[in-house]
Amino acid sequence: MNHTMVVDLGYGDAGKGTVVDWLCATRPVHTVVRFNGGAQAAHNVVLPDGRHHTFAQFGAGTFRPGVRTHLSRHVVVDPLALAAEADHLAAVGVPDALDRLTVDGEALLATPYHRAANRAREIARGADRHGSCGLGVGEAVAYGLAHPDEAPRVADCRSPALLRRRLAALRDRLTAELGPLDAPPVEDCLPAFTGFARRVAIVDRAHLAGVLRAGTCVFEGAQGVLLDEWHGFHPYTTWSTTTFANADGLLAEAGLAGEARRLGVLRVVTTRHGPGPLVTEDPTLPLTDPRNPTNPWQGRFRFGHFDAVAHRYALDVAGGVDGLALTHLDLAGPARSADDRPRRRPRLRLCRRYDTIDRLEPGPPGDLDRQAALTARLLRARPVYDDAPADWPAAVEDALGTPVELTSHSPTAEGKAVRNRTALTPGAGAR
Repeated sequence: MNHTMVVDLGYGDAGKGTVVDWLCATRPVHTVVRFNGGAQAAHNVVLPDGRHHTFAQFGAGTFRPGVRTHLSRHVVVDPLALAAEADHLAAVGVPDALDRLTVDGEALLATPYHRAANRAREIARGADRHGSCGLGVGEAVAYGLAHPDEAPRVADCRSPALLRRRLAALRDRLTAELGPLDAPPVEDCLPAFTGFARRVAIVDRAHLAGVLRAGTCVFEGAQGVLLDEWHGFHPYTTWSTTTFANADGLLAEAGLAGEARRLGVLRVVTTRHGPGPLVTEDPTLPLTDPRNPTNPWQGRFRFGHFDAVAHRYALDVAGGVDGLALTHLDLAGPARSADDRPRRRPRLRLCRRYDTIDRLEPGPPGDLDRQAALTARLLRARPVYDDAPADWPAAVEDALGTPVELTSHSPTAEGKAVRNRTALTPGAGAR
């Protein structure tokens, strides 16, 4: 069926959304399957006419008519944020996004209580904040692990009495632990959640197998592998498996193990939003990102030179990829424009090694003490740079030992180019 899985091999914000949009624009994609994260995702897609949407829960192919979204059970679903996102999509010319959505009933719900608790904990950390987005996704996962039989789930929205009981228990437990929460009463939450159940198709886990056999699907990851809950640099991580593991598991359940192409996305500059290691960070780079402004939860958006050491580590813990998509190459474009006018551009460099570390070795998943020790080493490491390459895709291929199959030179699908003829070439088919 030519399925493709898309993950970010950095700290997020590499351009997964625009790559997923390109895939949906260049081939007959049936459904975009979300397999981790929740409403904290921020996948930006821009159309040639200037319309823009930051996809959080809907698949980043939703601008393309007929392309559906499926939220798997690995997604933390926030019905309130989903309604707001649907409203914005309607305002930019997509009135049927909710009609093209299916949601696995086993998925955890993010509620105002999770959000309030998330923010209270992050504020209490003071200068030691973890970089949370403050939307309650990690809090919902933590509560689900602690109380698996009582955590509010999507299917509960069809049973008001059950949902009321679970929301009240959630509120009471979090209030007992953290004090009064800045969240509405349970009775005020119920209409929104039950309304969500009436409007959206809630399905069981068997539904996805049928979708995967109905046509081509794109599995869209959230955040980045370097933020993975088990392999990221603890404690500056997300409560989410950001590798291909969840997507691989969903394919296996459908009897389609291995039947998807693995595409890793990287940005020509390595970036991070929030605290934590960014070895190649360079505050003198004259770069800004209007889609990632400074915010009270993550602070400023940080830029660094291309960190091949960290990205090689991401490739190792993700189990490798079939190809790479390299984005933001317009930042490394020629020094003169097409009409021969000088163009101001940052002096971007490539880091193949650190002063004290040549390679980051993956450890067993779940050993957070080991990951914390690795974080401490990275916070002391200093980058060693090579000269700026003349051919960035070739340099990245050489540094990572992996082919760059797609290049992105603008935020639109039209700004993408297949590099050489690969399985990504429209009409060429995948394995």
